[in-house]
Amino acid sequence: MNRYAKSLLVSMAVTTLLVACGKKEDKTPAAGADAPMVVKIGAASPLTGPQAHIGVDIRNGIQLAVDDLNASGLQVGGKKVKLELIAEDDEANPTKATTVAQKLVDAKVVAVVGHFNSGASIPASKTYSDAGIVQISPGSTNPKYTQQGYKTTYRVVANDDQQGPVGAQFAVQKIGMKRIAVIDDSTAYGQGLANAFETKAAALGATIVAREHTTDKDTDFTAILTAIKAKNPDLVFFGGIDTQAGPMAKQMAGLGIKAKFLGGDGMQTPNFIKLAGDSAEGAMASIPGLPKDKMPGGKAFLDRFKAKYNAEVELFAPMGYDAVFVIAEAMKRAGSTEPAKILAEMPKTSYKGVIGPIAFDDKGDLKDGPLTIYAVKGGKWEPLEIVGGPPVAAAAVAVDVAKDAAKDAAKAVGEAAKDVAKEAVKEGADKVKEAADAAKAAVEKK
Repeated sequence: MNRYAKSLLVSMAVTTLLVACGKKEDKTPAAGADAPMVVKIGAASPLTGPQAHIGVDIRNGIQLAVDDLNASGLQVGGKKVKLELIAEDDEANPTKATTVAQKLVDAKVVAVVGHFNSGASIPASKTYSDAGIVQISPGSTNPKYTQQGYKTTYRVVANDDQQGPVGAQFAVQKIGMKRIAVIDDSTAYGQGLANAFETKAAALGATIVAREHTTDKDTDFTAILTAIKAKNPDLVFFGGIDTQAGPMAKQMAGLGIKAKFLGGDGMQTPNFIKLAGDSAEGAMASIPGLPKDKMPGGKAFLDRFKAKYNAEVELFAPMGYDAVFVIAEAMKRAGSTEPAKILAEMPKTSYKGVIGPIAFDDKGDLKDGPLTIYAVKGGKWEPLEIVGGPPVAAAAVAVDVAKDAAKDAAKAVGEAAKDVAKEAVKEGADKVKEAADAAKAAVEKK
């Protein structure tokens, strides 16, 4: 057999072997063919540092949603889907936030729930926009976040253009504050909220007796507060986070400042009460959203959150939870997990979440977002009133407030009645003594 014939035989043998192998592979099911497709959801919030308690709270809410959707047997376009959470720590730092955003984009997440701080969400939003990835913030309230022209930015809370004026109307028109000092923490959130509050309060006739700035790292406000005390304000408004608001309330009390203390959502946390101690009593704060136990799915969510994490909800965990479901609903409508197709479905959102109805305007802001005013009473945040949102929830809070007022009035009446009774007993005893003395004198005279 010549060399050519041998080569031909070898070639034919190899070809036969490859075909045989190919046929065998075709008959063997691909490994994990029935396994669900893994889809990554990003989360970004401060997981370390002074604001970690708020960031972890949000991440836990997001994780609970991921777990619930996975347990429900989520399907997109007829395919099984398993969500995987990729959570990153932005440290509440604008520079770190952009790094985190790029890291999530590189990890191929299909959407992001975050960031918490406006100062982090705003710079990070360009990265998500460039990548065509949906970003839903559970807590950023600065209006600029959704006013940059990006089609990817959404939020599930009311913004500061709504929150600031509501706080001002409450302060000036509801509780009659005329002389107001305003402090902010120089962040996008704190300064934006304080500006909106100040503008509305002044328009309503209040006098802004002082405008001061600190930072989100400071905890000693003695110099600022001493200067403010000399202006004799009725109210001090603070745009900032609980880690500054708590010490500030304590130092106000220490300096003998009698002014009321009002802030925004950043201080409406259990941590504020812990940090401020007895000085927290009477402090007030506005926050986007309904009272958590008055949210349509609030009570069940609070119970399940406590059971899973052995912790109370700190602030925006329900918003983080709902944001994941909004993304999942967009996937289902699109029949796809491709970021571009998810993004195209976002404007059609109409979802009934834990926090209530969720729909977005053309900028990505929450439509008809409610706000609640709280006050610390008996060491706990208690709702005073709701502005906007479902009328039923507002009515329920009004009833609760009326009940509390009635209890307080009854207690006051009871205390007054005790005083009247004591006075009557004392007066009666005096008269009995006078009568006894008179009787004794009469007997002695005889």
